[in-house]
Amino acid sequence: MTTQPSVSELFSPRARRQRWLDVEAALAQAEADAGIVPGRAAAAIAANARLDHLDYGRLLAQEAATGHVMVPLVAALSDAVGTEDGGWVHWGVTTQNIQQSGDTVGVAQAHRLLIGRLEHVLGRLADLAETHAETQMAGRTHNQHAVPITFGYKAAVWADVLLRHRERLRACEPRLLVALLGGAAGTFAALGRPGLDIQQGVADRLGLAPMTLPSRTNVDHLAEWVCLLGLVAATSQSIAEEVVRLMSTEFGEVAEALPDTDVGSSTMPQKRNAKLSMAIVTDASQVRALVPLALEATIQSHEVDGARTAMMDRAVEQSAILTDAVLDRLGRLLDGLELFPDRMRANLGMTGGLITAEAVMMRLADTLGRQEAHRVVHHAATHAVRTGEDFGSVLAADPAVSSALSPSEIAELLDPARHLGLSADLARNTATRIRRLLA
Repeated sequence: MTTQPSVSELFSPRARRQRWLDVEAALAQAEADAGIVPGRAAAAIAANARLDHLDYGRLLAQEAATGHVMVPLVAALSDAVGTEDGGWVHWGVTTQNIQQSGDTVGVAQAHRLLIGRLEHVLGRLADLAETHAETQMAGRTHNQHAVPITFGYKAAVWADVLLRHRERLRACEPRLLVALLGGAAGTFAALGRPGLDIQQGVADRLGLAPMTLPSRTNVDHLAEWVCLLGLVAATSQSIAEEVVRLMSTEFGEVAEALPDTDVGSSTMPQKRNAKLSMAIVTDASQVRALVPLALEATIQSHEVDGARTAMMDRAVEQSAILTDAVLDRLGRLLDGLELFPDRMRANLGMTGGLITAEAVMMRLADTLGRQEAHRVVHHAATHAVRTGEDFGSVLAADPAVSSALSPSEIAELLDPARHLGLSADLARNTATRIRRLLA
């Protein structure tokens, strides 16, 4: 997998402050275009809006002293620009304008990285779906054998959900990636009529769109993103938990790729634990726990609520960082996933043909009717389970069955390979869909 920067790096204190400086530069340039800020001042502001031009240690000390993240930054940038032009820094805007717009640039970067990780996962699932389109295994519902499926079909089911998550993430982009430059209450009171053009100019320079109504209370688009990351995390956790189950000693159908040096326990030398899967479960659970926090943060009072703003900042940042870790681990899990088809076939046959009872019922329904066929096969299956007798023999001994089916027909119906439905086709079709999308 191609190495990508960690999302946590995008939300580091230095990275965030540099993005805020980038917004200050874009603001000054857009205001110069509107004839509000002198062009000379805008050029000076843009030239000095670099964190490495400022005393970062002093900046942090001033933040601690003032209890404010923006005032010291504006003062430091103004000092760097100089007395003649420094007064034009931060003209006509408020802290959240700069902070949220800058953070949205970080969200845009994180958004692209997360989609990249998601697409890697999808590519690997396409490989698994195609390669194992005909690898037979037991389908299970309510933790019991249901009907035969293939592992390729299982991988395709996982991929189908993640494809929709990718679609949802792409669809939210016009709402999510917006700049907020409306001033203290979103009315452009300090900038007046040029405010809309200035917001457009800032958005253009940042690679964003302008917010349609830049009220500081309108954060539903951020909550939407956190909710979508919660969905991605939930599906990732579902896949990881399924790997944990199928990796258990009793199943033994798949395994994480673990080096020979891996140690699973300090006291049980034989242990080979699903470490990646369990780490996914841990982080994904935390992402989902941030969804209520993001929804809480949309409940605002008056024209802004500082506590709710801080809640949203935390929900956005932490959900992005954790989802990055989840998708990174999921990609590595699927890259090295080991399959054991022999064990899958053994588990498929462990009930002596009961897993294909539906096939027998549907064939008998042609002559007995569906309800009577269900009653007959259910009775035979119950008898086989209670007595330990061979299911095929119990069926053959029932006159209602033997009058309709020969022993060879019963044996054919009990062959799991003949009751896979469209498993292979669905797996291959899904793989094709993924590859077309990623191409």
